[in-house]
Amino acid sequence: MTSSDRSQTVDVQRTYEVRTYGCQMNVHDSERLSGLLEDAGYVRAPEGSDGDADVVVFNTCAVRENADNKLYGNLGRLAPRKTTRPGMQIAVGGCLAQKDRDTIVEKAPWVDVVFGTHNIGKLPVLLERARVQEEAQIEIAESLEAFPSTLPTRRESAYAAWVSISVGCNNTCTFCIVPALRGKEEDRRPGDILAEIEALVAEGVSEITLLGQNVNAYGSDLGDREAFSKLLRACGQIEGLERVRFTSPHPRDFTDDVIAAMAEAPNVMPQLHMPLQSGSDTILKAMRRSYRQERFLGIIEKVRAAIPHAAISTDIIVGFPGETEEDFEQTMHTVREARFANAFTFQYSKRPGTPAAEMDGQIPKEVVQARYERLVALQEEISWEENKKQVGRTLEVMVAEGEGRKDGATHRLSGRAPDNRLVHFTKPDQEVRPGDVVTVEISYAAPHHLLAEGPTTAVRRTRAGDAWEKRTAAAAAKPAGVLLGLPKIGVPDPLPVASAPACGSH
Repeated sequence: MTSSDRSQTVDVQRTYEVRTYGCQMNVHDSERLSGLLEDAGYVRAPEGSDGDADVVVFNTCAVRENADNKLYGNLGRLAPRKTTRPGMQIAVGGCLAQKDRDTIVEKAPWVDVVFGTHNIGKLPVLLERARVQEEAQIEIAESLEAFPSTLPTRRESAYAAWVSISVGCNNTCTFCIVPALRGKEEDRRPGDILAEIEALVAEGVSEITLLGQNVNAYGSDLGDREAFSKLLRACGQIEGLERVRFTSPHPRDFTDDVIAAMAEAPNVMPQLHMPLQSGSDTILKAMRRSYRQERFLGIIEKVRAAIPHAAISTDIIVGFPGETEEDFEQTMHTVREARFANAFTFQYSKRPGTPAAEMDGQIPKEVVQARYERLVALQEEISWEENKKQVGRTLEVMVAEGEGRKDGATHRLSGRAPDNRLVHFTKPDQEVRPGDVVTVEISYAAPHHLLAEGPTTAVRRTRAGDAWEKRTAAAAAKPAGVLLGLPKIGVPDPLPVASAPACGSH
């Protein structure tokens, strides 16, 4: 878009707000939506504006049974505000928009734009067209128009970035509607991915997370079964890139060459998120998961043999249709054997349009709740035991901002260890910025965090810290009335335990 186009699109400085629901893909897409709007001349509304922006964008998720009710409730609350605010526009995108299309405008006629998962780059044009024509614009592409990572971005972090390596999914899990909404897998060329990473590093980014619906299936679209391990090794050669993570892999595609690359690439972190979903072979078959308990535990064993200090997390669904008490006990057994650092546990809920929603043997809510509580209690015990093993270890912690809610009161700072465990540490005498790296000794462990109560052994100022400092100064220097707020530094937060499985949890 040229500068003249931008001046026609936004005559005066207008504000925007993006509300994100769902998985890491949506978080990444929302950063691109923000970048597109700012490239078109909009400015981000102040934190806590709660619908007072000139443009409010909903980036939706469709994996929850009541996702549409939540969306229409939020849209309903904005309707009276829109009538009293001339020129205000509302846009709805993401998976629910891809699925429901015309229904959104039928139920909420005050919505101005509906766009899908494949054409997020069209948002500024659709907003302008809706304004000029004074009617809702509905545009849902059936295939991907551009990889999200090729679009403008407003990253939420100065040092950590998502990098999309593929979109779509070729699996047919019976509980998941994502393939129908995101399409078949499409892979980016390795050169494009590495060029983006190198550009991010040049901006000060020191940590990247490779992102895909089924990230380690990367290469299936390129005809190279070892493409993902080659990509990890190539990341290991990028100077200035300190930490590489990826999410979420599928056990089916987790091959020995990937484990070797994780162990040998110096900047690939000792962390793995490997969705289990169920420990029962019967339920895994009903889910159309292409592995069984023995195969899953075998992968975990190989990873730990190659990377002894690896922290492994997972996703588990409780109460899938037909799950018996024996099936659930197989899940509990797998959790005891795998000893996950943490697990995102979910109570099964119907996803309209999925085969599982029509299956016989739907489990009563009270049974699902009781099993869920037993599983959470077991995992809590294991997480605490695994964290206690970290006491006495000396770790390099990348400093974050906003991860420690009580840091101000406790005079501590917070950050992430290489294995992604959250660490709270005593604030050192010298200045430490988000993105810098400190060396600390762990003195105490809780189920969900570690504590370093002693003095900081070392502080390493980094280019990532420089980037945070520069970005913060630039935000503070903005003219009055244009409040971007401080960036939220660090790896984007994991989904809450009570939410649905992430789209990438395949």
